[in-house]
Amino acid sequence: MTTNLIIPGITQHTIKTDRLTVSHLEAGTGINPIVLVHGNCSSSLFFQDFMLELAATKRYTIYAPDMRGYGDSEVLPLDGTRGVQDFSDDLDAFVRALELPPFHLLGWSLGGNVVMQYAIDYPGTLRSLTLEAPGSPFGFGGTKEADGIPIWPDYAGSGGGITNSDFVQRLQQGDRGSDQVSPRTTMNTFYFKPPFHVSPEREEIFVSSINSTRVTPGNYPGDLTQSSHWPNIAPGTQGINNALSPKYLNQSNFAQCQVKPAVLWLHGVDDQIVSDTSFFDLGFLGQIGAVPGWPGAEIYPPQPMKTQVRTVLERYNANGGQYSEVALPECGHSPHIEKQAEVVKIFTEFVDNHS
Repeated sequence: MTTNLIIPGITQHTIKTDRLTVSHLEAGTGINPIVLVHGNCSSSLFFQDFMLELAATKRYTIYAPDMRGYGDSEVLPLDGTRGVQDFSDDLDAFVRALELPPFHLLGWSLGGNVVMQYAIDYPGTLRSLTLEAPGSPFGFGGTKEADGIPIWPDYAGSGGGITNSDFVQRLQQGDRGSDQVSPRTTMNTFYFKPPFHVSPEREEIFVSSINSTRVTPGNYPGDLTQSSHWPNIAPGTQGINNALSPKYLNQSNFAQCQVKPAVLWLHGVDDQIVSDTSFFDLGFLGQIGAVPGWPGAEIYPPQPMKTQVRTVLERYNANGGQYSEVALPECGHSPHIEKQAEVVKIFTEFVDNHS
């Protein structure tokens, strides 16, 4: 990573774990450890300003790793048939290599699914768990209703094949332009709620971060299979977007976690990525006429992603857990950036109450 991507007050480190070599950012010297896990098509670079605000309190030491295939961490293939367990196991190896005591964990977007999986797989290590705009615990695409019922037996409409091939090509090319399918425009249209923009300097850092996504058969977006069911594309077995398919990802058992840390669910009211009307869900795109051949709402309705998150968290509560929900108005998919001051206040109060 070129040094001009790291802002003053943040340090970058590399640590060799028993699974992979992890690049991570650090800030602060406080007594309470916080780990931040980024989302798809991004890296730890998206957390830098948020980390500085947390560090300024003098209460925390903050760590933000790059997941495999993103940022500067080692590029290893992802076994999609394990859901996000490769990432969860990588996270466990990372915190063990750092010899962290029980810590506070935040996951953003895909990172939200990763940290849910971590809480399932590694009970007793967390002081608190924050889900920032997390994906549905029933995966991305191919399900309906609050309980994440599969629409087709082969989970058509999810997996590596539903990704915009033009966008994938732009990632491969390291595109820094501003036309409709560029990483820059995708970020400004969907990561944030328009007309929100970061500063030109931060925008360049974020575009570099998106372009760090490794386009390989085992990483982004993953392979596919053909299907006789609309939209005629079903999941393969490799890479991140297959890991997020409901064929392999079902985190409904989060509600039965052996140890239940307090949970904070933060999301933007106007999120267009994780939404009950997501512009990345083929059910919704079919409904608005953007994808031909849609079989109708009775067969293939839009996936109610936020409703599915809430359903599992309400069961978590019913089983003895504790969660609170904060929906931020006039905010898209990136609350820690779009509503930084508000999120810092909400998050630090939550963390301090569970330290």
